[in-house]
Amino acid sequence: MNFNDYSNINAIRARGLSDVTFSNDQLNHFHDLIYEQVISAAVSKLSKEFGNPPSPFCFFVMGSAGRMEQSIWSDQDHGLVFKTNSNESQEYFLKLGKEIAEGLDLAGYKKCSGSVMASNPLWCKSLKDWENQLGLWVGVSSWESIRYLLIFADARTIYGDHSLLNILKEKAFDEVKREQLLLRMLHNTMFLKKGVGVLGQLLVETHGAFTGSINLKETAFFPFVNAARLLSFYEGIKETPTLSRISLLSDVVMPHQDKSLYSRNFSALLDYRLKHGSHRDYDSGHYVNINKLAKDEKKALKEILKVGEQFYEHVRKLLERK
Repeated sequence: MNFNDYSNINAIRARGLSDVTFSNDQLNHFHDLIYEQVISAAVSKLSKEFGNPPSPFCFFVMGSAGRMEQSIWSDQDHGLVFKTNSNESQEYFLKLGKEIAEGLDLAGYKKCSGSVMASNPLWCKSLKDWENQLGLWVGVSSWESIRYLLIFADARTIYGDHSLLNILKEKAFDEVKREQLLLRMLHNTMFLKKGVGVLGQLLVETHGAFTGSINLKETAFFPFVNAARLLSFYEGIKETPTLSRISLLSDVVMPHQDKSLYSRNFSALLDYRLKHGSHRDYDSGHYVNINKLAKDEKKALKEILKVGEQFYEHVRKLLERK
């Protein structure tokens, strides 16, 4: 089999998924392997057509891929940084970014609707231009630039020279701290969709293709992910998985029993999505049809939702006190 053919890589992905869908860790390591195969194929193709990469570079993933929290289906969120600041490098790596985005699409990973991809010049820059851009985002501190900083916080190297990304993350964290942007970041994340009503009922979609289902991404994942990401800035934690961010918090910020509670429930949420999600395609993977849940499964979900809200509230109060 030709491993430089993206359709063949998609076939490998489809066959391998059934062996790894019982474990979030195994599933996400499998996604990484598929990504690495696609990127290797794209680099090989570009090298044949335009020569070897003109500079050391780093390809990184963000979003759920950056946090190693992808479900069975996942879309693309990625960027690229290269060391040599030249027009030749910019042109080459944008071509590479476009090739990788096309390859991932053919391999089963939907393109990002917001174009957070290395095929977009905003997310494909030299180290120097990236440093300038991060400084600009911090300086402007608009809702949009803060959103970009929050997305960038989840960046994780998946191919190439990881030291380039490390330099950028150090700069981003240092500047956010220096400019005291945590409250602005908190305000960017405060709209959270309720998962449980005042009568204790699960709040489901009332119209559209997922009527009768609950949106796990918006009601359950966002409170945990946003709270842990905000705390990672607060404590200077560069790790990206939500569970790692929680475990690395100092006891001054959060007592051990609270860290244990939040970690246990987030881990349960990852398992819950794999077990109960529809998984027909990317969109359906975020939803669970509550009519198919047993009484104890609904109770378990309500507990996860309650603890997620509690975690976010804990972080909100902490940051607003400072």
